[in-house]
Amino acid sequence: MQSMRKLKRFILTALAIFALVVPLAGVKGNQSSVKAATTKNSKTITIKDEAGDKVAVPRNIKRIAIVGAWPLPAELTVFFNSANKIVGMPKASMAAAKSGLLSELYPNILKAKTSFDQGTSINTEELKKLNPDVVFYSAEDAAQKKQLLNAGFTPVGISYAGSHYDTRKILNKQIALLSKMFPKNNKSKVFNAYSKKEYDLVQSRVKKIKPAQQQKILFLHEYDKSVITTSGKEHFGQYWADSINAINAGHSVKDSLPNVTMEQIYKWNPDKILVTNFTKAQPKDLYQNTIGNYNWSKVKAVKNKQVYKMPLGAYRSYTPGVDTPITLLWMAKTVYPKQFKDINITKETKTYYKKVFNVNLTNAQANQMYKPSSNAADY
Repeated sequence: MQSMRKLKRFILTALAIFALVVPLAGVKGNQSSVKAATTKNSKTITIKDEAGDKVAVPRNIKRIAIVGAWPLPAELTVFFNSANKIVGMPKASMAAAKSGLLSELYPNILKAKTSFDQGTSINTEELKKLNPDVVFYSAEDAAQKKQLLNAGFTPVGISYAGSHYDTRKILNKQIALLSKMFPKNNKSKVFNAYSKKEYDLVQSRVKKIKPAQQQKILFLHEYDKSVITTSGKEHFGQYWADSINAINAGHSVKDSLPNVTMEQIYKWNPDKILVTNFTKAQPKDLYQNTIGNYNWSKVKAVKNKQVYKMPLGAYRSYTPGVDTPITLLWMAKTVYPKQFKDINITKETKTYYKKVFNVNLTNAQANQMYKPSSNAADY
C-alpha cells in the first residue's frame, strides 16, 4: 500500500509540475490533429498525440493496452460502449472498475490483464503477451514512452495535465483525439456540445453567488491514520472550486497535493469537505473520528454534516474522466443546494450517458455513482 501511495503521488505531482513548466507540445485549438495516410487503402493513419508526436496507428485497432493513464480504460470503454478492445490496463484502474459502475455495465472489462503493471515499472515482456495494436501512456512520462518504443510497441500519449487543470477541457481534448483515431465512434461533437451545456448551466447560476456566500471546500484527497493530503493551488481541486465559484481551502499552498495537519484544517475551517475515491474514507469516518487520532469535531463541515464522498461512476471523479460533465453538476448542487434545487442528478446522469454514449442506465445504476464504496482505493 505504501509503494502504491508513493506511485500515485509521484504520478499526480509529475502531472502538476509538467502543467506548470511545459506547454503541451504541438497543441492548439482542439489539441489533436490527424491526417489521412497517402491512400484510402492504407492500413494506417497518422495522428498527432498529446505528447506532440506524430504516430502511425493501425486504421483498424482491435487490441488496446493502457499503462499509466489510470482514468483512460473507463473512458475508452464508455466511448466504444464496449470493453472488447481493452486487453490490458493498470491495476489502479482495475480497482476502480471493480468497485464502480464500469464492471457492472461492461463485465468484459474484468478480462483485461494487469500483470504487466509492477507499480513503478512496466514489465514489457508481459505486455507483449497481450499483442496490443497501440499502447496508451501518460504523455508527460517521456521515460515510459522510450521504454515502449524500445520494446517495439506503438505508444500514443494521452495527457491529464495542462489547461490549468480544467478537467472539462482536458477531457474534451481526449475525446477529440479518440474520435479521430476511431472515426466510426466519433463522439467529439456531441460530447463537446453536452459538456458546454452543463458548464454554461452551472456558470449561469454560480456567477450570482456573492463573495460573502462563497463556500470554502476542503478536498480530502488521501486520508488514513498516517497522512492527510488535499489539493493545493496547482491541482484539480482548484479548478473544481473555481468552476462553481467556491473557495479551495488549500488555494494558498503551492504544492499540488500537499500533506496537511489537523491544525491547518482547523485554521481553514471549511464549510464543505469532498472526499475523493483515492481514499477509503467515508463521511462517517470524519463524523465519528474512526481513522487515526484525528479530531474532526471542531471543523465546521463536520459539525454541520457537510462531508460528501465524490462520485464513482466509470472512474474516480476527482480527475478528468468520462464523468467530468456530470460531476461538475453534482458538485455545484452539493455545494450550493439552493441554487440547484430543481436539478435531479439521477435524471441528468441517465440523460448524459444516453445522449453522449448511447448507454442506458437504470435509476439504480445512476444512483450507485453517488453512493460509492471504499474499495476503489484498495489497490
